[in-house]
Amino acid sequence: MSRIKNISKRNNFVIKAVRGTLEHRATWLYLLVKEAEKKGIGWEEIGYPAIRACGHIHGENLVDLSSTSSLKGLKKKLFTLPAQMVFDMKILEVTDNKLSIDFGYCPLVAAWQKLGCTDKEIERLCDIAMEGDRGIAESFGGKLELGGTIAHGDEKCQIRFMK
Repeated sequence: MSRIKNISKRNNFVIKAVRGTLEHRATWLYLLVKEAEKKGIGWEEIGYPAIRACGHIHGENLVDLSSTSSLKGLKKKLFTLPAQMVFDMKILEVTDNKLSIDFGYCPLVAAWQKLGCTDKEIERLCDIAMEGDRGIAESFGGKLELGGTIAHGDEKCQIRFMK
C-alpha cells in the first residue's frame, strides 16, 4: 500500500483542467525516463540535466519579467493566485532573499500514481522534477531547499527559495 497521500482541497472544473496539463507533463517525464532506461541510460543521468536546463530557461524568463532578482518578483510572477489554487499552496514568507511555500497537492504525483508508479519511482521522479525549481532558484541567484515532500509520504511539500 502506498504511503503517499495526495488529496486536494479544491476540485472545480478549471482547476482540474489545469492540473490535467501538469499531469500530462509528468507523464512525459515518466515515459522519457522509462524509454531511456530501456536503452541502458539511468533516469537521473538524463533527467537531472534536462530538467535543470528547463528550469534555467524558465527562470531567466521570470527574472526578465520581474525586472529584478528579488524573490518577491519570483513569487509575483510564478506563484500567482491560480497557481496557489492548483497546488493548494500556502505562502509562508516572502522577502527579497527568502520565499517559503508549502504545497498541499501535487498534480505530478497524481499523474505518477495514475500510471501505477511505485512509491520509490515517484520519489525519484519528484526529485528529478524539482531540478526545474533548482534551476529557477539559480536564475534568481539563490538555491532551493526542499523539506518534506508529498512524494516521500509527507503531508506537504516544503519549498524554500533562499539567497
